[in-house]
Amino acid sequence: QVIVHANNLFWTLNTQQHTPGTKQLAISPDRSVRDDRTRMNLKTSVCCAGILVALIASLVNADVSHLVQENPVTEVCLRCICDASSGCDPTVRCSGESCGMFRITWAYWADAGKPVLPGDAPEAQGAYANCANDPQCAASTVQGYMRKFGQDCNGDGIIDCLDHAAIHKLGGYGCKNAVPLAYQGKIDQCIHHAAGTQL
Repeated sequence: QVIVHANNLFWTLNTQQHTPGTKQLAISPDRSVRDDRTRMNLKTSVCCAGILVALIASLVNADVSHLVQENPVTEVCLRCICDASSGCDPTVRCSGESCGMFRITWAYWADAGKPVLPGDAPEAQGAYANCANDPQCAASTVQGYMRKFGQDCNGDGIIDCLDHAAIHKLGGYGCKNAVPLAYQGKIDQCIHHAAGTQL
């Protein structure tokens, strides 16, 4: 049974069995298609409904891979980057030009959108260090940086943890260069241990 809207009326179409091997289109309640104009209107409505369904299906199946995810880096990959950067040592603070477990620089933090701890302000003194030294805020910084610079660094056709790790280490404009062997080795080992999980 199909309900079709035609000529400002709701019609209920029923397929009824009348004789063996034949079917007849009837309109309930107790109304039949009497002229070619009515038949044409009904056929047009059914046709338009079919086109609409096809259009919706094409939109649902559309390629949206170009859209940036809210959090492009998986939790597993964050752990691998953290491990390769500092061993994920929560006691690591600022030294040289980088801070925290992810060894985040001020420029990296700024490119990520300057995320801050609750009650802090981006331009406040110490906002960068406070965030970079906080595991959760630092992870948010990495996500923000990857939202801006996420790309296929190794040319394998996908953007995954290997790319995110390279971007984290070499920056958004240098990730296609050679990644330091020690860092890459830790990333590879972490990914190997996490085999079977989403990276």
